[in-house]
Amino acid sequence: MQGIFKPLLRYLDSSIQEAITQKRSFLLLGSRQVGKTTMLNFLTGNISPLLRYYLQNPAERISLERDPSRLIREAQVINDHVFIYIDEAQKVPALFDASQLLIDERKAAIFFTGSSARKLRRKGVNLLPGRIKYFILDPLLWGELGLLKKSTLSNPFPLPLNNINTTSYSIEDAMVYGTLPAIVALSQKDRTEILSAYSYLYIEEEVRAEALSRNIGAFSRFLELAAVESGTNPNLSHLSQESGVSMPTIKEYYSILEDTLIVERIDPYIKNARKRILSSSRYYFFDLGVRNTLARFSMTPALIQTEKGKLFEHAVILEIVRRVRLLKKNWKVYYWRTSGGAEVDCIIETENELIPIEIKSSTHISRRDLRGLTSFISDYKDKVKRGFVITMGERPERIDDIIIALPWQNI
Repeated sequence: MQGIFKPLLRYLDSSIQEAITQKRSFLLLGSRQVGKTTMLNFLTGNISPLLRYYLQNPAERISLERDPSRLIREAQVINDHVFIYIDEAQKVPALFDASQLLIDERKAAIFFTGSSARKLRRKGVNLLPGRIKYFILDPLLWGELGLLKKSTLSNPFPLPLNNINTTSYSIEDAMVYGTLPAIVALSQKDRTEILSAYSYLYIEEEVRAEALSRNIGAFSRFLELAAVESGTNPNLSHLSQESGVSMPTIKEYYSILEDTLIVERIDPYIKNARKRILSSSRYYFFDLGVRNTLARFSMTPALIQTEKGKLFEHAVILEIVRRVRLLKKNWKVYYWRTSGGAEVDCIIETENELIPIEIKSSTHISRRDLRGLTSFISDYKDKVKRGFVITMGERPERIDDIIIALPWQNI
């Protein structure tokens, strides 16, 4: 691919390349700036002929909104196998119907990118069931930043990955500035400016898309408050009072964030509960840099000193959620908290076991730190074979027959 800018390697590259080689149509989903366009520009760089449509371009978008059948007419000119790339496809939903005809009759391979399949589905858009594959691209994982160390454990973390890049980025950088690809190579000043611009662009785009223009102030206040509470059980009544909108509207705002892949929703584990369990969901912003910017935190390394525990927990939860998705595990990620205050930060439910995970930003762990973990193991002893404490330590430690303390870089 001579002459084409080569981005950081992504774990998803091989799956996308395989689909392209097999002439399979697909929809690549992900939040803004996670690298969807960069990835497909690179991986389709040598395909010819290839019809490209960038719907961020207002002229292109307006033209196709007025006449979506133009896609069919331009594809019919090509005698060879038809390859088509449609970037930000959710901006012109009618193109999915036009694409169905090309896939069925011309055996076209169409590569879509978009920000939310759920949002399109809610609007009744034809997402070509049975005709296309689906992929989700997240911000950079730790192995894509070269942050991992090989584990020597006989029973390692259940979602293992290896490094595929080498960068100078650190876990502390990731906790403050997040892991959007465009951020990694920038200076501290440029990172802050890009993240600020991202946040304002997101607000403007969603206000326009969701017809929230009369409530832009309320939505902006909600975003700031939701970012501050990211990773907690949000107090909807408090959010309603502080933002000046009703609780039903607060719930709708969270739905918008979830639909556009800006937050990850983590539900409580309540199956076969022996104790009274909190039943509200937690929401984690998809990227810590975006979250910290929206929360109006000071975007400097000094943030680690005041928010270390919360930031580290947030970073680990995001890494686990992304790995479950990347490795196509049919697993669920939960948290657990009783009304008495016993808590486990993360529960992975696999086909045959529950894996409880506590997250501590300290380097040394004592049994006193693990009351929630031991309580959960006691309540679900028939399903728990192993448990982990993810730490900022240097070496793994066995705490007891079930629990291992594992440094974050070894997961």
